[in-house]
Amino acid sequence: MGMFGLFVMAVVLSMDAFAVAVCKGLALKNVKLKSCLWIGLWFGVFQALMPTIGYFCARLFAEYVNAFSHWIAFGLLAFLGINMIHEALGEEEKANDDVCCREMLLLAIATSIDAMAAGVSFAMIENFKIFYAVMFIGVITFILSAVGTKIGSVFGTKYNKRAEVAGGIVLIFLGFKIVLEHYNILF
Repeated sequence: MGMFGLFVMAVVLSMDAFAVAVCKGLALKNVKLKSCLWIGLWFGVFQALMPTIGYFCARLFAEYVNAFSHWIAFGLLAFLGINMIHEALGEEEKANDDVCCREMLLLAIATSIDAMAAGVSFAMIENFKIFYAVMFIGVITFILSAVGTKIGSVFGTKYNKRAEVAGGIVLIFLGFKIVLEHYNILF
């Protein structure tokens, strides 16, 4: 996976956190920089932590699944993409203005479960540099979540569903790309 693919993956994985940050911003109304950074930090750290956990768990079993790892990566990414689209088209969630540690911990875990599955798919890529990837994902998520908090306080949730649907579609296409690269169909 190249730098562009990693960037796309980071943005897509951060869409759940971004959407929740926008909702937090909407609930908080008059958001200060401290709140934006606090929310961004929670989501960024967990979006970096979860793929790391998924990656190392999957590496334990990599030798057993190497022959069909591209299909595992495709299946995980397609599942994540479909789930993301399903959630975006589901019921609207009520905004909650609580940003205490307990609340943020639960939200950070909930929005980063898909990142753990992405970490499993990273383990299936030969010579993958997990440290740089998770740092990049964490930073992108931090930035988007902090900005999303401010956007939410200013603009509301007008575009959340569209962003999540687009992110789900991109994840599915990234899964296809991995399969096509495995069979040398892409350049």
